[in-house]
Amino acid sequence: MSALNSPAVKRVREILKTYNSEAIIIELEETARTANDAAKNIGTELGSIVKSLVFTISSQPVMVLISGDKFCDTKILNNVFGISGKVQRLNAESVRSVTGFSIGGVAPLGHLVEIPVAIDSALQRFNPIYAAAGHPHCVFSTTFEELKIITGGLISEEVSVISV
Repeated sequence: MSALNSPAVKRVREILKTYNSEAIIIELEETARTANDAAKNIGTELGSIVKSLVFTISSQPVMVLISGDKFCDTKILNNVFGISGKVQRLNAESVRSVTGFSIGGVAPLGHLVEIPVAIDSALQRFNPIYAAAGHPHCVFSTTFEELKIITGGLISEEVSVISV
């Protein structure tokens, strides 16, 4: 079965349609489980890959969309989201229960629960950018502006640090 027919990818496709997005979901022969894998298999720069990282702050799930060539600065997430408490990265099982996606295929939209989103402003350097589409072998291309719209994300210059 093609990964394009998986329920998670279909959910992403339907949500993109509700935003009148012209994004096309691409099935890759090789995995896009990591930003490096995705960049290599798409044939694009590492920074144009959107890493979807899920954390909790005092049990509140949050998502940070980071440029593939950056790391997330977890020390500032409390300020970015306006939530006090301990910041923890979710394990694979928890990510799936919150987003409905497995690690390596976590889309920036279509989550099972509402999740506040912060978007790394460094992603503005690229057009297009590529995000996971619900499966480790599927991505969709979009623009920074469209990513803001479809996620309702807050743009932050602070969430990313040091290039990979």
